[in-house]
Amino acid sequence: METHHIDSVEHITPTLFLTDNDVAQLADWHAAFNALRTAYASPIAPAMVPPRSMARGEGMWLRGLTAVSPGGGHMGCKLIAAGTKVKRASYLVSLFNQQTMALAALIDGNRITGIRTAATAAVAVDAAAPHRPLKVGVIGSGFEARGLLAALMAVRTIASARVFSPTPASRERFAAAFFDEHGLAIEEAGSPQEAIAGVDVVLCAARSRDESPVLKGEWLEPGMTIVSIGSTLPEQREVDDQVIGRAALVVADMPEEVAHDTGDMIAATRSGVDFAAKLISLSDLVSGKASRQSEDIVVYKSVGSGLQDIVTAEMLLARARARGLGTELAHSIVPVSK
Repeated sequence: METHHIDSVEHITPTLFLTDNDVAQLADWHAAFNALRTAYASPIAPAMVPPRSMARGEGMWLRGLTAVSPGGGHMGCKLIAAGTKVKRASYLVSLFNQQTMALAALIDGNRITGIRTAATAAVAVDAAAPHRPLKVGVIGSGFEARGLLAALMAVRTIASARVFSPTPASRERFAAAFFDEHGLAIEEAGSPQEAIAGVDVVLCAARSRDESPVLKGEWLEPGMTIVSIGSTLPEQREVDDQVIGRAALVVADMPEEVAHDTGDMIAATRSGVDFAAKLISLSDLVSGKASRQSEDIVVYKSVGSGLQDIVTAEMLLARARARGLGTELAHSIVPVSK
């Protein structure tokens, strides 16, 4: 049997395990925003963020998102194990040191998707929207919508906000929670059109029961920035074809996946909307390679990526080390000479 030489481990920092409770204590919108903005301003080769992979079984699936951080610190993977029959899911993020190949951390990833999705959207809005206090319209009142607005509030001044949700009680709870937690008075709108009239930024995190679009292009006004995170699979719809058609720029965190694997863009293609020339990567927007005019409508479409997971996990690991949180594992895997 082939054997490999095990390197000396005296200089390798023990693997740190972060529980869901640890992540809750360490999460910080400013820190996530700054880490992700720095990452997207850096050169990112396509090979550093490959497409996600999926293994399927009877009533279960395992998804993997991998990435190499452009900061030179870590590379890693987020694994999601989900059982449709038992209606349960587990999330695990592993981080490996780029210099030593040692397993630096194992992190409960339950909260990481929400943190990175909202913080990356804030990076996109900050790069695209006018640099003044922002008027914001929110469509949706669930977990994702709350995260989008909270992350944006952490990095930009909000002049006013309105929210629409089909259920009055849901938008009332949304508004009350933001007033209690952040002191932001949010107006409850009776329709999506009312929620976004005259705003600078539209935060869209909602899908209808029948997967018909909840945001229509005819409602948009010049200069708006739209965030759309609810159409990540071919069967999902959030915005209509005219939203894509009216956009001067369609900014994507994963351009190929957004273009070919999301319901909104598949429908736009079928309707004859030619978006190829205006589809750009988020890194091009953040790094300044692409820019907008003041009257342009800009749409940010997100499907999520391993880069966001790994950069967010790196931020959590650094904060954990600084604050002495987490559990150092007594045993871990050991890098070997190859």
